[in-house]
Amino acid sequence: MQKPTLYLMVGYPGAGKTTTSRIIHKLTGAVHLWADHERSKMFANPTHSHEENLKLYNALNKRAQELLREGKSVIFDTNFNFFKDREKLRKIAAAEGAETVLIWVTTPKDIARERAVNHPLTGEHHRVFGNMTLEDFERIANNLEEPRPEEHPIKLEGIGLTEKTIARALNLA
Repeated sequence: MQKPTLYLMVGYPGAGKTTTSRIIHKLTGAVHLWADHERSKMFANPTHSHEENLKLYNALNKRAQELLREGKSVIFDTNFNFFKDREKLRKIAAAEGAETVLIWVTTPKDIARERAVNHPLTGEHHRVFGNMTLEDFERIANNLEEPRPEEHPIKLEGIGLTEKTIARALNLA
């Protein structure tokens, strides 16, 4: 039996983390835990406050742990931009006998900013809460702690993501 995998996403808002997550789901069947979608289900009027974030991520961490315990792989689709948060999830995965794969979507900041702040919300968009403010984008982007070499991130360029490039990067092809 193959060990379950926990996929953690790192990158600016608008980098392509959700697009990547959806492709990984399609390629592997891993459960896609999309934080923005779960927030919209948990809170009628989301505030993104510290207290709300704690409730959301406590619930998502618990759900990820339960899925890994069941032997299911999980794609945790959110900004894992802080090393301490990535470490916490790595420990949860290890306790359940799962491996962790860190996916770093490395879209240039100016392109990610344009996508996050000014993207036309038509068709297959990924902004559950609509476009974000420039201030929110800059706050989140400026707080990104790049993965350390010992984290062995898989770097994906967030422009032109395809099943083929993601499958190759994850050694699935």
